[in-house]
Amino acid sequence: MTCDPVEIVRGFLGAWHQGAVDELLAFFAPDGVYHNIPMEPWTGHEAIRVGLEAFMGMAHNIDSEVRNIGVAGHVVFTERIDRFDLAGGHVDMPCVGVFEVVDEKIAAWRDYFDMAMFTKQSSAG
Repeated sequence: MTCDPVEIVRGFLGAWHQGAVDELLAFFAPDGVYHNIPMEPWTGHEAIRVGLEAFMGMAHNIDSEVRNIGVAGHVVFTERIDRFDLAGGHVDMPCVGVFEVVDEKIAAWRDYFDMAMFTKQSSAG
């Protein structure tokens, strides 16, 4: 049975709360790309692992509230509020994510958000 791309993305976003990098990495294709648009993209499992570990290292809790989700073929669009509990306080980060799901794996993930908003909230505590 083939998984629906929306189910895969929902599963991936739900897994962030567990904070397990290996579990998150398992959702990606071996040559997958993770790109937070204000930063340089990470390509391949090892580079993506470094990025995921950085996020897990800065926050003791990460969660996503999916406000809207849509799909066009193998591309899933999400409008979310990502929540980070940091040592210096809490961040609620509105963002839009675009996921390309191929052969039941995330081949590409691009998140669009305002880095200045994240920085301001994370340093406000």
